[in-house]
Amino acid sequence: MVKNKKQAKPPVFPANLIAPIGKFLAEKERELMRKMRLLKTEDPFVNPARLNDNASPDTDAREQIDHIKTQAIEKVIRRQIIQIRKALTRIKIGKYGLCEKCGEMIDTDRLMVYPEATLCVKCQKKENE
Repeated sequence: MVKNKKQAKPPVFPANLIAPIGKFLAEKERELMRKMRLLKTEDPFVNPARLNDNASPDTDAREQIDHIKTQAIEKVIRRQIIQIRKALTRIKIGKYGLCEKCGEMIDTDRLMVYPEATLCVKCQKKENE
């Protein structure tokens, strides 16, 4: 006769260890939001006066490149903000440090380097494939 083994719950980080991480992530989110606002002012296509501008072809090409570069950086920042918000939510619900896919503990070395991680290395590799 086989007995049902209860699956052990993974340990949860103590609140006194999580609080500084939450503060760090919240500050990082504010800094990224500040960078996002600054980035918008650097985008040459945001300026309405540019629409009536008859710039030379080389200036126009530079503006196009600057616009594309600005959009790419903005996309990366948006992804970082989303990841930080997910981690902050996991802190609030008491699941920080647990992989959102498999439920296992995320390696503490990974969390030290990448505190906004919500996936363990194994699940992250699967996600990237």
